[in-house]
Formats: sequence, C-alpha cells, structure tokens
Amino acid sequence: MVVGKTVDKNFINGINDYIERVKHYIPFDYIVIPDLKNNKNMSFEQQKEKEGEMILKELQPGDFVVLLDENGKEFKSRDFAVWFEKKTHAVGKRLVFVIGGPYGFSESVYGVCNEKISLSKMTFSHQMVRLIFVEQLYRAMNILNGGPYHHD
Repeated sequence: MVVGKTVDKNFINGINDYIERVKHYIPFDYIVIPDLKNNKNMSFEQQKEKEGEMILKELQPGDFVVLLDENGKEFKSRDFAVWFEKKTHAVGKRLVFVIGGPYGFSESVYGVCNEKISLSKMTFSHQMVRLIFVEQLYRAMNILNGGPYHHD
C-alpha cells in the first residue's frame, strides 16, 4: 500500500514490471491511497492524520502491518527473504507493507503496525522507494525459489 500516485513514467514502468514478476510467485495487490485534495492549508501533522485515516480504512482485521520507516529494521536481501518467508507462514491473514506519504505516518498508523523495516539509512524519494521495495520483494521471491537473481 502506498500513499499518493506515482507520477514519473520511468518509475511507473519499473514498478509495474516488478509487480508482474512478483505475481508469478505470490498473490500481490498494489493499493494506492489517493493524494490529499486541498492540502495546501494543512499542516504536516494534519496531512499525516488524513493519510492515516485512509490507510486505516484499507486495512482488514487480522492484517499484519509492516511500515517502511526510516527507523525500521534493515536487512540484507537474503535475510529479508528469510524474514519474508517466516512471516508468510506465521501471519494469519494478509501481510501488508505500507509506504507512507512525504511526512511519514500518523500516530494512529504507528499504533496498528506490527513491525517497521527500513530499506536504507539513506533518504530516497517516495516514488523511488516504491520501485526499490518491489524489486527487493521480487529478489526475495527469487532467492526463496532458487532462482539465479541473487549472487553471493
């Protein structure tokens, strides 16, 4: 689940390519929370709250919610694959990854998350994070299935 539309056609093409690759391995939905309308007069906190309300509406009871957050746990690709495999077997319902808006998550979203992961200590644009994450998810699927995608 991502907050806001991806606008750069290069990112859109890359994201869609990796989504299709991931779908060869697992069921995968890419949910886009719409951009806020009339947000120019809103503070960053108000924007996070409104985005948080929309995120919470998309969640279902029993979802295991993982936020992509700068303060989350970092993984090497192979370790992420192992973590992902364990979660898919342990989670009762959906495993939901959430990429927030430019100002992060509201306290209400942090309140429902089960875990936080970070892609890097570096800062990336939210559009780039989307591409990097779906590529890493595909890489994890490939690792778990013995594919040639990961080189040690």
